Amino acid sequence: MADLGHRACVVCCLRDLTRVFVPEYRVLTLSTQWQTTWDRKMLLTYLQPDPDPINFVTPGPIGSADIVINDTAVYQTVYGFGAALTDSSAQLLYNLKTQNSGSYWSLMDYLFNATDGANAAGFSFIRVPLGATDFSAKNYSYDDVSGDTPLYDFNIGATPSYVFTVLRDILSINNMLRVYVLPWSPPGWMKGSGTMDGGSLNTAYISVMANYLLKSLQGFQSEGIPVYAIGIQNEPENSNPTYPTCSMPVSTEADIGIALRTYMNGNGFGDTKIIGYEHNWADAANYPVQLMQQAASSFDGVSFHCYAGTVSDQAEFTSQYPNKEVYLTECSGTIGTDWWTDIKWYMDNLFIGSLAYGSSTGLMWNLALDGNGNLKLPGTTSCTPPCRGVVQVNSNGTWNVNQEFYAMGQASKAILPRDAGGPWGQRIGVSVGGELNWALVVGAYVTKRVSTTDWNRYSIVVLNWDDSESTTWNPQPVTATIEFRGLQATYTFPVGVTTLWWYGPD
Repeated sequence: MADLGHRACVVCCLRDLTRVFVPEYRVLTLSTQWQTTWDRKMLLTYLQPDPDPINFVTPGPIGSADIVINDTAVYQTVYGFGAALTDSSAQLLYNLKTQNSGSYWSLMDYLFNATDGANAAGFSFIRVPLGATDFSAKNYSYDDVSGDTPLYDFNIGATPSYVFTVLRDILSINNMLRVYVLPWSPPGWMKGSGTMDGGSLNTAYISVMANYLLKSLQGFQSEGIPVYAIGIQNEPENSNPTYPTCSMPVSTEADIGIALRTYMNGNGFGDTKIIGYEHNWADAANYPVQLMQQAASSFDGVSFHCYAGTVSDQAEFTSQYPNKEVYLTECSGTIGTDWWTDIKWYMDNLFIGSLAYGSSTGLMWNLALDGNGNLKLPGTTSCTPPCRGVVQVNSNGTWNVNQEFYAMGQASKAILPRDAGGPWGQRIGVSVGGELNWALVVGAYVTKRVSTTDWNRYSIVVLNWDDSESTTWNPQPVTATIEFRGLQATYTFPVGVTTLWWYGPD
């Protein structure tokens, strides 16, 4: 106890020394909370802690659960959360803008406003298909002229104009947005099947495909859309004859990546990242590992989808390539599933879980769909039963957000920059002890500051899933202690998701 008391004294002394620079509210006090509860009484709701303030003090007995923060263990930067702006999502959003402009801008602000403390999710990462997907009005690529190997007829304008309109609107709200682009298929004439729907790339077109991707970057640039990263092929182990897909062996993706990296470096895109794999957890030990073995210098990292395998499979890759980046880029909700059950799964596996296994993002599939999971490409067999968008856009000019919004919003609040132009949050060490350690799933993060005199923001995202769902429904709040630098705070977590902030010196 003497050592703990000494630590408390040190913190008090630090507070006194910095008081001239740091407002009093930045002492070690739980200052802010955002909450989504199982009964929907709180829906990404901001409120002050109760009692207010909740201070970090000299430790006493631990609570039913004991959250131990280790801020000396600092891991990956987290670049945020979001979804895919498919053609269908963009079309629905653009139609909403045309029908009810006020409703549209209210929604876009709620989704993308990343201002510190704003009543919004602050989504900051968007995935944009290059060409058609299973959520497009029709099949198309950027060059559908057969045999056009010089790509004379390449036309970024084949993209429906509403895609770029919506993207520019998002950027007008959140200029920190990261845009990640990739194709669902090469142009059909580059494939043995002769169609974008299924089949594989003719390897004689590897360099042509690399040039096609370079021209895609240049096309987005011409539309005023900065691209953070580009991928080679969505789901390279999936070939479906009812929508744009392409089976792509590791060696082919590696060769395209090598050629593309050279083209990008020589054309002003040296800082744009190349992300590989883009498929399910289940093959994490094979395809992405082999890709790095063949072309590590060309790829900045790999991305995963949630549809097969488990989140822990990410470790099969990160254990071998700890310095490569990892992104979680696709998972979809399904219409008709249970709201709270979904949120529990999302937090455990994606928005806390995937980050714990090294991901720098957490993304869902379609940003927006209608209440029936449309608009879909005519004839596609994908998304059966129907996929659910993060947002449901209704035909009467209204909208509502789904469980995916609240799950991602809670996680997003922990990692957004505290200062304009400041750094993003980084994951830090955390463990949970106590008799109810199983009841809480916790992620912990630090967000550094622009000024060295400002204290860092520390955040935890906590899922309390002590609801006895498998027996007799009985949701129970959990009173937990939070251990930080030899000090302790106590907080009671309702069944739901809670994001807490406090500030402390570097």
